[in-house]
Amino acid sequence: MNPPSEKGRRKAVALHYDGKGTPRVTATGTGLVAERILEVAREHGVPVHDDPVLSTVLAQVPLGDEIPETLYVAVAEILAFVYFLGGRRPGDPRDR
Repeated sequence: MNPPSEKGRRKAVALHYDGKGTPRVTATGTGLVAERILEVAREHGVPVHDDPVLSTVLAQVPLGDEIPETLYVAVAEILAFVYFLGGRRPGDPRDR
């Protein structure tokens, strides 16, 4: 039996952003690992955004590295939405 292909399997990428600097990739996974990343995020009230194309690109960034400049706009749009959902703005004292 052949192992399942990566294509079509769910991917997840976790980013860390403290309101300063550039977001960093803190976790990546496919399949069961991706499901666990999503489960932990939900358990901790971390908003989840479903974008398979962006996840695939971000999953190529080494753990701990900053996101590449080519992804700034895409990630900034997601972060802006997350801040909006939480009734916050970048630089909010709650981020310190």
